[in-house]
Amino acid sequence: MSTPFAQKAAIAKYVLSKKLAGVKKYALVMELEPLYQCNLACAGCGKIQHPAETLRKRLSLEQCLTAIEECGAPVISIAGGEPLVYEQLPALVNELVRRKKVVIVCTNALLLEKKIDQFKPSPYFTWMIHLDGMRERHDQVVCRDGTFDKAVAAIKVAQEKGFRVGTNTTFFDPDDAGDIRAVLDYLNDELKVDAMQISPGYAYEKAPDQEHFLGVDRTRAIFKEAFAGGKRKKWRLNHSPLYLDFLEGKFDMECTPWGIPSYSILGWQRPCYLMSDAPYAQTYKELIEETDWSLYGRGKNPKCANCMAHCGYEPTAVVRTTGSVKESIRAALAH
Repeated sequence: MSTPFAQKAAIAKYVLSKKLAGVKKYALVMELEPLYQCNLACAGCGKIQHPAETLRKRLSLEQCLTAIEECGAPVISIAGGEPLVYEQLPALVNELVRRKKVVIVCTNALLLEKKIDQFKPSPYFTWMIHLDGMRERHDQVVCRDGTFDKAVAAIKVAQEKGFRVGTNTTFFDPDDAGDIRAVLDYLNDELKVDAMQISPGYAYEKAPDQEHFLGVDRTRAIFKEAFAGGKRKKWRLNHSPLYLDFLEGKFDMECTPWGIPSYSILGWQRPCYLMSDAPYAQTYKELIEETDWSLYGRGKNPKCANCMAHCGYEPTAVVRTTGSVKESIRAALAH
């Protein structure tokens, strides 16, 4: 099952509580980046393009926990940089599991086999391993040969040790519907991971490769073709049905940029973790209350024109789902 029913129920309860309290802007998932340092230099990511002084910085465990409590999101996604480089990661994960937060660690898995015994399996904890295509394509995207095989080996070790394992796959302009089907079939049927997350690539300003990000029309075309014939019902996709409808162009919706806020060594990122369009906020309250959210989204900001990423549109889909009996039932019955 891609998303445990208990997790779906917890998120639905959280959203309902915000609605009843009249809160309009709230986080569903918090993106935590305790460092920007990484052991890969992927062409589509710009984090390690920061100066060496920035790459040496780390959030303290106390800073992480304070930000998490301030935000209040039920799901914490720990990324970076490469989170397994962060020495406080085991302590952070243990503390969040103790607090019954849903914890997702997004990793390239190069260090996972070495460090996995520092962690304990839990229904609240998922390894989210990046696999951006099959062997040749993945190694091309991350700019290092052999990383696909290391990631697959790490997935198998984590599964053997009883951990919940998911994958995150980003698609770029060279990818087509056949590539999408191939990697999702492999992850679903061969590796049998618990959940798969997908997203069209977004043009990070600092990314070395600025030529191969998907536009809206191409995104809709390749996902419509990939999902044809009921394929998406087979795959254990970690997305709401409405977001998948959106990807293949069945309908459009507005971005919810505050739905997955990002906290890092630089503070709270405005407006989302894909863009640094304004000065970083120093508190979550400042982020929510002092950001001019009307400036962001397709049709409002040219930098948003080709974005269909899950960080902005999945929160919109989740809120719509919880507000509809029909969509709530459809989501509950989905993988």
